Amino acid sequence: MYTLRSGTATPPPSPRPSGRRLDWLDNLRIALTVLVVLHHAAQPYGPADWWYVEGRPHNQALATLSAIDGAFFMSLFFFVSAVFVPGSYDRRGVRRFLGGRLSRLGIPVVAGALTIVPGLMYAYYVHYRGYPAIPFRRYFTDVYLGLGDTPSDWTGPSWPDLQFGHLWFVQNLLAYSVLYAVCRQAGRLLGKRGGGVRSAGPVPGHRALLLLTAVIAAATFLVRLRYPLDTWIPVLDFLQVEPARLPQYAAFFVLGVLAYRYDWLERFDARTGWWWLCGGVAGVLVLFVTGTDAGHFGPGGADGPSALWAACESALCVALCVGLLTLFREAVTGRSRLSAELAASSYGVYIVHLPLVVTVQYYLADRGLSATGAWLTAAGAALPSAFLLAAGLRRLPLVRRVL
Repeated sequence: MYTLRSGTATPPPSPRPSGRRLDWLDNLRIALTVLVVLHHAAQPYGPADWWYVEGRPHNQALATLSAIDGAFFMSLFFFVSAVFVPGSYDRRGVRRFLGGRLSRLGIPVVAGALTIVPGLMYAYYVHYRGYPAIPFRRYFTDVYLGLGDTPSDWTGPSWPDLQFGHLWFVQNLLAYSVLYAVCRQAGRLLGKRGGGVRSAGPVPGHRALLLLTAVIAAATFLVRLRYPLDTWIPVLDFLQVEPARLPQYAAFFVLGVLAYRYDWLERFDARTGWWWLCGGVAGVLVLFVTGTDAGHFGPGGADGPSALWAACESALCVALCVGLLTLFREAVTGRSRLSAELAASSYGVYIVHLPLVVTVQYYLADRGLSATGAWLTAAGAALPSAFLLAAGLRRLPLVRRVL
Protein backbone atom coordinates (compact mmCIF):
# COMPACT_ATOMS: atom_id res chain seq x y z
CA MET A 1 0.00 0.00 0.00
CA TYR A 2 1.40 3.39 -1.01
CA THR A 3 0.66 6.35 1.21
CA LEU A 4 0.50 10.03 0.36
CA ARG A 5 1.53 12.96 2.43
CA SER A 6 -1.50 14.98 3.37
CA GLY A 7 -0.05 17.28 5.96
CA THR A 8 -0.26 17.37 9.68
CA ALA A 9 -2.28 16.73 12.72
CA THR A 10 -2.80 18.18 16.11
CA PRO A 11 -2.38 16.11 19.27
CA PRO A 12 -5.43 15.15 21.28
CA PRO A 13 -6.18 16.77 24.59
CA SER A 14 -4.84 14.70 27.46
CA PRO A 15 -4.56 14.77 31.24
CA ARG A 16 -2.23 17.39 32.67
CA PRO A 17 1.38 16.45 33.41
CA SER A 18 1.05 17.84 36.91
CA GLY A 19 -1.66 18.76 39.37
CA ARG A 20 -1.92 22.40 38.23
CA ARG A 21 -3.11 23.41 34.80
CA LEU A 22 -0.51 24.44 32.30
CA ASP A 23 -2.65 27.02 30.53
CA TRP A 24 0.24 28.15 28.36
CA LEU A 25 0.53 24.64 26.94
CA ASP A 26 -3.16 24.78 26.00
CA ASN A 27 -2.49 28.12 24.30
CA LEU A 28 0.41 26.58 22.40
CA ARG A 29 -1.83 23.74 21.22
CA ILE A 30 -4.38 26.26 19.95
CA ALA A 31 -1.70 28.16 18.03
CA LEU A 32 -0.33 24.99 16.48
CA THR A 33 -3.83 23.85 15.52
CA VAL A 34 -4.40 27.15 13.73
CA LEU A 35 -1.06 26.67 11.98
CA VAL A 36 -2.20 23.22 10.81
CA VAL A 37 -5.21 24.74 9.06
CA LEU A 38 -3.11 27.54 7.57
CA HIS A 39 -0.58 24.96 6.37
CA HIS A 40 -3.19 22.86 4.60
CA ALA A 41 -4.87 25.93 3.16
CA ALA A 42 -1.54 26.80 1.49
CA GLN A 43 -0.85 23.34 0.04
CA PRO A 44 -2.19 23.89 -3.52
CA TYR A 45 -0.61 27.33 -3.79
CA GLY A 46 2.98 26.85 -2.63
CA PRO A 47 4.79 23.51 -2.31
CA ALA A 48 5.16 21.03 -5.13
CA ASP A 49 3.83 18.18 -2.94
CA TRP A 50 0.89 16.07 -4.04
CA TRP A 51 -2.43 17.55 -2.98
CA TYR A 52 -6.13 16.93 -3.48
CA VAL A 53 -6.50 20.04 -5.69
CA GLU A 54 -4.29 20.62 -8.72
CA GLY A 55 -3.52 23.35 -11.24
CA ARG A 56 -3.71 26.32 -8.89
CA PRO A 57 -1.49 29.45 -8.94
CA HIS A 58 1.73 29.13 -6.95
CA ASN A 59 3.65 31.52 -4.73
CA GLN A 60 7.26 31.00 -3.62
CA ALA A 61 6.65 32.54 -0.21
CA LEU A 62 3.93 29.96 0.50
CA ALA A 63 6.29 27.17 -0.57
CA THR A 64 8.87 28.49 1.88
CA LEU A 65 6.24 28.78 4.61
CA SER A 66 5.26 25.16 4.06
CA ALA A 67 8.87 23.98 4.26
CA ILE A 68 9.45 25.93 7.48
CA ASP A 69 6.27 24.51 9.00
CA GLY A 70 7.36 21.01 8.10
CA ALA A 71 10.73 21.55 9.72
CA PHE A 72 9.39 21.93 13.24
CA PHE A 73 5.72 21.86 14.06
CA MET A 74 5.06 18.14 13.87
CA SER A 75 8.06 17.52 16.08
CA LEU A 76 6.61 19.99 18.56
CA PHE A 77 3.26 18.19 18.40
CA PHE A 78 4.99 14.90 19.24
CA PHE A 79 6.78 16.57 22.15
CA VAL A 80 3.61 18.11 23.59
CA SER A 81 1.69 14.86 23.19
CA ALA A 82 4.45 12.81 24.82
CA VAL A 83 4.51 15.07 27.89
CA PHE A 84 1.09 13.72 28.84
CA VAL A 85 1.82 10.03 28.21
CA PRO A 86 3.76 9.03 31.38
CA GLY A 87 1.27 10.62 33.76
CA SER A 88 -1.64 8.94 32.02
CA TYR A 89 0.13 5.59 32.19
CA ASP A 90 1.00 6.05 35.88
CA ARG A 91 -2.56 6.91 36.85
CA ARG A 92 -4.39 4.34 34.76
CA GLY A 93 -2.09 1.34 34.48
CA VAL A 94 -1.15 -0.44 31.31
CA ARG A 95 -4.56 -1.89 30.38
CA ARG A 96 -6.62 1.24 30.88
CA PHE A 97 -3.88 3.34 29.30
CA LEU A 98 -3.81 1.24 26.13
CA GLY A 99 -7.60 1.03 26.07
CA GLY A 100 -7.86 4.80 26.29
CA ARG A 101 -5.26 5.29 23.56
CA LEU A 102 -7.01 2.83 21.26
CA SER A 103 -10.31 4.59 21.81
CA ARG A 104 -9.07 8.18 21.57
CA LEU A 105 -6.64 7.63 18.70
CA GLY A 106 -7.67 4.41 16.98
CA ILE A 107 -11.36 5.19 16.45
CA PRO A 108 -10.72 8.50 14.58
CA VAL A 109 -8.12 6.77 12.39
CA VAL A 110 -10.51 4.00 11.35
CA ALA A 111 -13.53 6.30 11.02
CA GLY A 112 -11.60 8.89 9.03
CA ALA A 113 -10.06 6.28 6.74
CA LEU A 114 -13.57 4.97 5.93
CA THR A 115 -15.30 8.33 5.49
CA ILE A 116 -13.21 11.50 5.19
CA VAL A 117 -10.23 10.20 3.24
CA PRO A 118 -12.17 8.21 0.61
CA GLY A 119 -14.37 11.25 0.06
CA LEU A 120 -11.33 13.40 -0.64
CA MET A 121 -9.75 10.76 -2.85
CA TYR A 122 -12.99 10.29 -4.80
CA ALA A 123 -13.08 14.02 -5.57
CA TYR A 124 -9.49 13.76 -6.82
CA TYR A 125 -10.40 10.70 -8.91
CA VAL A 126 -13.32 12.49 -10.55
CA HIS A 127 -11.54 15.78 -11.22
CA TYR A 128 -7.98 14.83 -12.15
CA ARG A 129 -7.60 11.16 -13.06
CA GLY A 130 -9.31 11.33 -16.43
CA TYR A 131 -11.31 8.11 -16.07
CA PRO A 132 -15.06 7.83 -16.75
CA ALA A 133 -17.12 8.92 -13.77
CA ILE A 134 -18.29 6.14 -11.46
CA PRO A 135 -20.55 6.22 -8.39
CA PHE A 136 -18.83 6.73 -5.06
CA ARG A 137 -19.98 3.33 -3.86
CA ARG A 138 -18.22 1.59 -6.72
CA TYR A 139 -15.14 3.77 -6.31
CA PHE A 140 -14.94 2.90 -2.63
CA THR A 141 -15.01 -0.86 -3.17
CA ASP A 142 -13.15 -1.19 -6.48
CA VAL A 143 -10.58 1.62 -6.35
CA TYR A 144 -10.19 2.77 -2.76
CA LEU A 145 -10.24 -0.70 -1.20
CA GLY A 146 -8.74 -2.24 -4.34
CA LEU A 147 -11.30 -5.02 -4.69
CA GLY A 148 -11.63 -4.40 -8.43
CA ASP A 149 -9.09 -5.01 -11.17
CA THR A 150 -6.24 -2.54 -11.55
CA PRO A 151 -6.84 -0.46 -14.72
CA SER A 152 -4.17 -1.03 -17.37
CA ASP A 153 -3.63 2.72 -17.68
CA TRP A 154 -3.79 3.46 -13.93
CA THR A 155 -2.26 6.88 -13.25
CA GLY A 156 -1.29 6.08 -9.70
CA PRO A 157 0.63 6.98 -7.77
CA SER A 158 -0.25 3.58 -6.27
CA TRP A 159 -2.86 0.90 -6.18
CA PRO A 160 -5.23 0.91 -4.42
CA ASP A 161 -6.14 4.45 -3.34
CA LEU A 162 -6.46 3.35 0.30
CA GLN A 163 -4.47 5.61 2.60
CA PHE A 164 -4.84 7.47 5.89
CA GLY A 165 -4.09 10.98 4.63
CA HIS A 166 -3.85 13.56 7.37
CA LEU A 167 -4.49 10.91 10.03
CA TRP A 168 -0.87 9.77 9.85
CA PHE A 169 0.04 11.73 12.97
CA VAL A 170 -2.68 10.07 15.03
CA GLN A 171 -1.51 6.68 13.75
CA ASN A 172 2.10 7.38 14.67
CA LEU A 173 1.17 8.78 18.07
CA LEU A 174 -0.78 5.60 18.80
CA ALA A 175 2.22 3.48 17.76
CA TYR A 176 4.58 5.52 19.96
CA SER A 177 2.19 5.20 22.90
CA VAL A 178 2.08 1.43 22.48
CA LEU A 179 5.89 1.32 22.30
CA TYR A 180 6.06 3.39 25.49
CA ALA A 181 3.77 0.93 27.28
CA VAL A 182 5.88 -2.00 26.04
CA CYS A 183 9.05 -0.34 27.33
CA ARG A 184 7.44 0.34 30.73
CA GLN A 185 6.31 -3.26 30.99
CA ALA A 186 9.74 -4.53 29.94
CA GLY A 187 11.33 -2.34 32.59
CA ARG A 188 8.97 -3.73 35.22
CA LEU A 189 9.79 -7.30 34.23
CA LEU A 190 13.51 -6.50 34.45
CA GLY A 191 13.02 -5.18 37.97
CA LYS A 192 13.44 -1.48 37.15
CA ARG A 193 10.98 0.34 39.37
CA GLY A 194 11.89 3.95 38.58
CA GLY A 195 9.85 4.32 35.39
CA GLY A 196 6.99 6.16 37.08
CA VAL A 197 9.08 8.37 39.36
CA ARG A 198 9.50 12.08 38.66
CA SER A 199 12.85 13.50 39.67
CA ALA A 200 14.88 16.70 39.52
CA GLY A 201 17.45 15.61 36.96
CA PRO A 202 19.65 17.79 34.78
CA VAL A 203 18.07 20.50 32.64
CA PRO A 204 19.29 20.85 29.04
CA GLY A 205 21.45 23.88 28.27
CA HIS A 206 23.12 25.24 25.16
CA ARG A 207 25.63 22.40 24.93
CA ALA A 208 22.98 19.68 25.18
CA LEU A 209 20.79 21.41 22.60
CA LEU A 210 23.69 21.77 20.18
CA LEU A 211 24.48 18.08 20.61
CA LEU A 212 20.81 17.22 20.05
CA THR A 213 20.81 19.26 16.84
CA ALA A 214 23.95 17.53 15.56
CA VAL A 215 22.62 14.04 16.32
CA ILE A 216 19.26 14.69 14.68
CA ALA A 217 20.94 16.26 11.63
CA ALA A 218 23.28 13.29 11.18
CA ALA A 219 20.48 10.75 11.58
CA THR A 220 18.24 12.72 9.22
CA PHE A 221 20.93 12.86 6.52
CA LEU A 222 21.58 9.12 6.81
CA VAL A 223 17.90 8.21 6.55
CA ARG A 224 17.44 10.49 3.54
CA LEU A 225 20.15 8.63 1.65
CA ARG A 226 17.40 6.10 0.93
CA TYR A 227 14.18 7.94 1.74
CA PRO A 228 14.03 11.56 0.50
CA LEU A 229 11.51 14.04 1.81
CA ASP A 230 7.86 13.30 0.97
CA THR A 231 8.55 9.59 0.50
CA TRP A 232 5.99 7.65 2.51
CA ILE A 233 6.07 3.96 3.30
CA PRO A 234 3.56 1.57 4.90
CA VAL A 235 4.83 -0.19 8.02
CA LEU A 236 3.06 -3.53 8.58
CA ASP A 237 0.81 -2.42 5.69
CA PHE A 238 -1.02 -0.10 8.08
CA LEU A 239 1.18 2.56 9.65
CA GLN A 240 1.82 5.54 7.37
CA VAL A 241 5.38 6.78 7.95
CA GLU A 242 7.65 9.43 6.39
CA PRO A 243 11.15 8.10 7.20
CA ALA A 244 12.85 11.38 6.22
CA ARG A 245 11.52 13.06 9.37
CA LEU A 246 11.40 10.02 11.63
CA PRO A 247 14.59 11.00 13.55
CA GLN A 248 13.00 14.32 14.52
CA TYR A 249 9.65 12.87 15.48
CA ALA A 250 11.04 9.99 17.51
CA ALA A 251 13.57 12.23 19.25
CA PHE A 252 10.98 14.78 20.30
CA PHE A 253 8.56 12.14 21.53
CA VAL A 254 11.31 10.77 23.78
CA LEU A 255 12.18 14.30 24.86
CA GLY A 256 8.55 14.90 25.80
CA VAL A 257 8.60 11.85 28.07
CA LEU A 258 11.84 13.07 29.66
CA ALA A 259 10.40 16.57 30.04
CA TYR A 260 7.64 15.10 32.19
CA ARG A 261 10.01 12.96 34.27
CA TYR A 262 12.43 15.81 34.98
CA ASP A 263 9.90 18.67 35.01
CA TRP A 264 11.69 20.49 32.21
CA LEU A 265 8.58 22.47 31.30
CA GLU A 266 8.89 24.42 34.54
CA ARG A 267 12.64 24.20 35.19
CA PHE A 268 14.06 25.02 31.76
CA ASP A 269 16.07 28.27 31.80
CA ALA A 270 14.11 30.98 29.99
CA ARG A 271 17.32 32.79 28.95
CA THR A 272 18.43 29.71 27.04
CA GLY A 273 15.04 29.47 25.36
CA TRP A 274 15.03 33.13 24.32
CA TRP A 275 18.43 32.74 22.66
CA TRP A 276 17.24 29.73 20.69
CA LEU A 277 14.02 31.50 19.71
CA CYS A 278 16.06 34.40 18.34
CA GLY A 279 18.17 31.96 16.37
CA GLY A 280 15.09 30.23 14.99
CA VAL A 281 13.47 33.51 13.92
CA ALA A 282 16.73 34.57 12.25
CA GLY A 283 16.81 31.25 10.38
CA VAL A 284 13.23 31.74 9.20
CA LEU A 285 14.05 35.20 7.86
CA VAL A 286 17.08 33.88 6.00
CA LEU A 287 15.02 31.11 4.41
CA PHE A 288 12.38 33.57 3.22
CA VAL A 289 15.19 35.52 1.52
CA THR A 290 16.93 32.52 -0.07
CA GLY A 291 13.88 30.34 -0.66
CA THR A 292 13.79 26.72 0.40
CA ASP A 293 13.82 25.39 -3.17
CA ALA A 294 17.18 26.99 -3.92
CA GLY A 295 19.77 24.76 -5.58
CA HIS A 296 21.90 24.53 -2.44
CA PHE A 297 19.12 22.63 -0.62
CA GLY A 298 18.16 19.05 -1.44
CA PRO A 299 15.46 16.61 -0.26
CA GLY A 300 17.76 13.60 0.02
CA GLY A 301 20.66 11.67 -1.41
CA ALA A 302 24.42 11.50 -0.88
CA ASP A 303 25.23 15.09 -1.80
CA GLY A 304 25.99 18.46 -0.27
CA PRO A 305 22.54 20.05 -0.77
CA SER A 306 20.88 17.18 1.08
CA ALA A 307 23.36 17.41 3.95
CA LEU A 308 22.89 21.19 4.15
CA TRP A 309 19.11 20.99 4.26
CA ALA A 310 19.21 18.19 6.86
CA ALA A 311 21.42 20.43 9.02
CA CYS A 312 19.33 23.57 8.48
CA GLU A 313 16.04 21.79 9.06
CA SER A 314 17.31 20.12 12.24
CA ALA A 315 18.67 23.39 13.63
CA LEU A 316 15.42 25.16 12.82
CA CYS A 317 13.44 22.33 14.42
CA VAL A 318 15.31 22.47 17.73
CA ALA A 319 15.45 26.26 17.82
CA LEU A 320 11.77 26.87 17.11
CA CYS A 321 10.53 24.06 19.35
CA VAL A 322 12.62 25.24 22.30
CA GLY A 323 11.88 28.88 21.52
CA LEU A 324 8.12 28.52 21.20
CA LEU A 325 7.87 26.48 24.39
CA THR A 326 9.72 29.28 26.16
CA LEU A 327 7.67 32.04 24.52
CA PHE A 328 4.32 30.54 25.51
CA ARG A 329 5.47 29.59 29.01
CA GLU A 330 6.75 33.07 29.72
CA ALA A 331 4.40 35.33 27.77
CA VAL A 332 1.19 33.56 26.65
CA THR A 333 -0.19 32.31 29.94
CA GLY A 334 -3.70 33.77 30.02
CA ARG A 335 -6.82 31.65 30.18
CA SER A 336 -10.37 32.60 29.28
CA ARG A 337 -13.62 30.83 28.44
CA LEU A 338 -12.81 31.25 24.75
CA SER A 339 -9.30 29.82 25.02
CA ALA A 340 -10.61 26.89 27.09
CA GLU A 341 -13.22 26.17 24.40
CA LEU A 342 -10.66 26.42 21.59
CA ALA A 343 -8.24 24.12 23.41
CA ALA A 344 -10.96 21.55 24.07
CA SER A 345 -11.92 21.57 20.37
CA SER A 346 -8.38 21.45 18.93
CA TYR A 347 -8.27 17.68 18.44
CA GLY A 348 -11.66 17.69 16.75
CA VAL A 349 -10.50 20.51 14.48
CA TYR A 350 -7.79 18.28 13.12
CA ILE A 351 -10.21 15.46 12.40
CA VAL A 352 -12.75 17.61 10.53
CA HIS A 353 -10.82 20.54 9.06
CA LEU A 354 -9.33 18.95 5.94
CA PRO A 355 -12.55 18.33 3.94
CA LEU A 356 -13.61 21.88 4.79
CA VAL A 357 -10.31 23.27 3.50
CA VAL A 358 -10.36 21.19 0.32
CA THR A 359 -14.01 22.09 -0.39
CA VAL A 360 -13.17 25.80 -0.28
CA GLN A 361 -10.12 25.21 -2.48
CA TYR A 362 -12.29 23.49 -5.09
CA TYR A 363 -14.78 26.36 -4.91
CA LEU A 364 -12.00 28.91 -5.49
CA ALA A 365 -10.69 27.15 -8.58
CA ASP A 366 -10.67 29.33 -11.73
CA ARG A 367 -11.98 32.38 -9.90
CA GLY A 368 -8.98 34.51 -10.76
CA LEU A 369 -7.56 34.86 -7.26
CA SER A 370 -3.84 35.07 -6.70
CA ALA A 371 -2.14 32.31 -4.74
CA THR A 372 -1.99 34.51 -1.65
CA GLY A 373 -5.61 35.60 -2.04
CA ALA A 374 -6.81 32.02 -2.45
CA TRP A 375 -4.79 30.89 0.58
CA LEU A 376 -6.19 33.64 2.81
CA THR A 377 -9.73 32.99 1.61
CA ALA A 378 -9.48 29.24 2.17
CA ALA A 379 -7.97 29.70 5.61
CA GLY A 380 -10.44 32.43 6.58
CA ALA A 381 -13.42 30.27 5.63
CA ALA A 382 -12.22 26.90 6.93
CA LEU A 383 -10.68 27.95 10.24
CA PRO A 384 -13.79 29.21 12.07
CA SER A 385 -15.93 26.54 10.39
CA ALA A 386 -13.66 23.78 11.68
CA PHE A 387 -13.71 25.08 15.26
CA LEU A 388 -17.49 25.48 15.21
CA LEU A 389 -18.02 22.01 13.76
CA ALA A 390 -15.60 20.42 16.23
CA ALA A 391 -17.27 22.21 19.14
CA GLY A 392 -20.64 20.87 18.06
CA LEU A 393 -19.45 17.31 17.46
CA ARG A 394 -17.71 16.94 20.79
CA ARG A 395 -20.97 17.74 22.56
CA LEU A 396 -22.67 14.69 21.05
CA PRO A 397 -22.97 11.87 23.63
CA LEU A 398 -21.00 9.22 21.73
CA VAL A 399 -18.56 11.49 19.94
CA ARG A 400 -17.40 13.40 23.02
CA ARG A 401 -15.71 10.27 24.38
CA VAL A 402 -13.36 10.39 21.41
CA LEU A 403 -13.08 14.09 20.56
